[in-house]
Amino acid sequence: MQEVSNLYPDDKNEFYTLLNSQLKALLDNEPDVIPGLANASALLMGALQNINWAGFYLMKRGELLLGPFQGKTACVHIAVGRGVCGSAVQKDEVQLIPDVHEFPGHIACDSASRSELVIPLHHKGSIAGVLDIDSPLTGRFDLTDKAGLMEFAAILEELLDWNTI
Repeated sequence: MQEVSNLYPDDKNEFYTLLNSQLKALLDNEPDVIPGLANASALLMGALQNINWAGFYLMKRGELLLGPFQGKTACVHIAVGRGVCGSAVQKDEVQLIPDVHEFPGHIACDSASRSELVIPLHHKGSIAGVLDIDSPLTGRFDLTDKAGLMEFAAILEELLDWNTI
């Protein structure tokens, strides 16, 4: 059986065009947040090479709470401003971290993680959660990954009914 990630184009721009079209198809006529994010995390885990965690944290009661994900067990609660995810919320900006061990206050849920990309998700002008992707490789993510996954996040923001959480 051929690994799913081997079926994707090597060119990163083509890869993200295909990945984002697959996400749109997965979300077609299914606006509920939880199944949408569950399928989105499974899509990422199957498509992206050299990652060890892909998932979501959702804003609940003023903190990030673990949402749908693929990978090893994870931290359940993350305070705003703590770690890479909490910093993404506090600053309301994408965090592309080449080496998490150099990030002040990094939360090591999986000691194998070396690099991380976190993208805030918005609903009605507020942060609803974050997309979090970890890799065991230092410097795994680049600006093309950032742009492609920001589009992935924008699709989630647009097509999911965030009022259902």
